[in-house]
Amino acid sequence: MASSNLQSLRYSNEGGKTPTLSVLDQLLIPDKKEYVDIPDVEAAWGVIRSMQIRGAPLIAIVACLGLSVDLATNPKTKSELDKLSPDDADAILSYISKKTDYLRTSRPTAVNLFNALDELTEKMTEAASASANGDSKREKIVKCVVQYAEFMLERDVSDNEAIGAHGADAILSRVGDKGLKMVTICNTGSLATAGFGTALGVVRELQRRNKLESITALETRPYNQGSRLTAFEIVEEKMPGGQLICDSMAASLMKTKGVDACVVGADRVCANGDTANKIGTYNLSIVAAAHDVPFYVASPFTTLDTKLQSGDDIEIEERPAKELLDTARAPQNIPCWNPSFDVTPAKYITGIITEKGVIEKSEDGTFDIISFVKKHS
Repeated sequence: MASSNLQSLRYSNEGGKTPTLSVLDQLLIPDKKEYVDIPDVEAAWGVIRSMQIRGAPLIAIVACLGLSVDLATNPKTKSELDKLSPDDADAILSYISKKTDYLRTSRPTAVNLFNALDELTEKMTEAASASANGDSKREKIVKCVVQYAEFMLERDVSDNEAIGAHGADAILSRVGDKGLKMVTICNTGSLATAGFGTALGVVRELQRRNKLESITALETRPYNQGSRLTAFEIVEEKMPGGQLICDSMAASLMKTKGVDACVVGADRVCANGDTANKIGTYNLSIVAAAHDVPFYVASPFTTLDTKLQSGDDIEIEERPAKELLDTARAPQNIPCWNPSFDVTPAKYITGIITEKGVIEKSEDGTFDIISFVKKHS
């Protein structure tokens, strides 16, 4: 159902050995649709850090695909690998680990990036130790990176479609089989993923079932992902009842016009259900609780981080003051505090939607994320 106009990235690999990647520069949306070439890990790091691409799932995919393009086609990388013995797996893996370590420094809060690179590293190690079949260790490792990054790309889309289905089922079951008035914040659609979306994917699935009466996007200050990106997707896909409001209007909307449910994305979900997401999500959860509006988090399974017990353990990225000042028309010499994320306490969350099912609260009102992860790992 995703429009070709909503391609967050373009990837090809003709012949299986020459992958190419470009990403949509989301800083230019909705005014322009321009793609940026990603020939190496430095370019991948750059578009992630600058927020030319964003969204936890897409960050992970671009990092992995960027690494595969770098290893397979970047002349500088190939020349440096040529200096190593093609069958010295330890040296090759050590060389590549410097690149994955560098990619990890791009943005600290979204756990998908770290999980994806850990997963890819594990696969590289397995490939290096596999029995010989005529290929050198280097050829095996590079081939593994390319093929597994492509698998991750395909998996992201299918996982998002499953999140949409599980989320639509859960929300309709809770609030009634009718046309729903939905609210979301930030951007969690096709532009935040490889395709379809997470929280906006749930909305998209409701639209597919003719169960969407309206979708309201919060502007999402200060970087305006809601007004620049989600509003763009709503218009492009002709979602019914689409509208944009300021972040501070959510309470009035719920009181005067009514809202059936909120659905938001996640950059990290802790063992107790505390959830880091775009700044403003915490505010929205409190407003929803005050108006008895169900509040759902839509999160890929890879976003569940059982290593962290609570939201107090999450490292929150702080962005440059300029990003706030440039959109606020404020005096340029006013000091700013500009956290990119906040943490919504689990007590305000109704359910956590994943591609493997919906995590609901136990009778004592708490989430058991650890048991869910163990069951589905």
